[in-house]
Amino acid sequence: MATEQPQIELANSNSTEATVALTGVDNQNLPKLPPASQSNEQWQQIGGQVSDFLAQLPVYLGRFFNQYQQPLITLVLILSAIVTLKVVLAILGAINGIPLVAPTFELIGIGYTTWFSFRYLIKASSRQELAQEIRHFQNQIVG
Repeated sequence: MATEQPQIELANSNSTEATVALTGVDNQNLPKLPPASQSNEQWQQIGGQVSDFLAQLPVYLGRFFNQYQQPLITLVLILSAIVTLKVVLAILGAINGIPLVAPTFELIGIGYTTWFSFRYLIKASSRQELAQEIRHFQNQIVG
């Protein structure tokens, strides 16, 4: 039960174009490849366009940055804030995994909250002092 496969033979091996022909197959309907010289010319044209683009790339990037400088800076700041937040959360998660550190931080937080409440929130005069400090801090930041 051997299947017969068509044998490949080279036709016109003396000419500059080597063509592969299958015996028993109609070769007239097969698509022909373009000559190699046209392909080289196309590749040279594409290569020239790419090299021109790469030569002008610093100019394009400079114009793009000058035109969109403020949005780019905003985008970089947002991305850096996200990365910083993820790093801080990862560090806190690692610290939280250490035994006795999480309860210690909770005690420190409870102590600070108690001190802050007694220092600033109980008396009206201390609340006014806190409000003045907050306004002073806002003026330093906003201007």
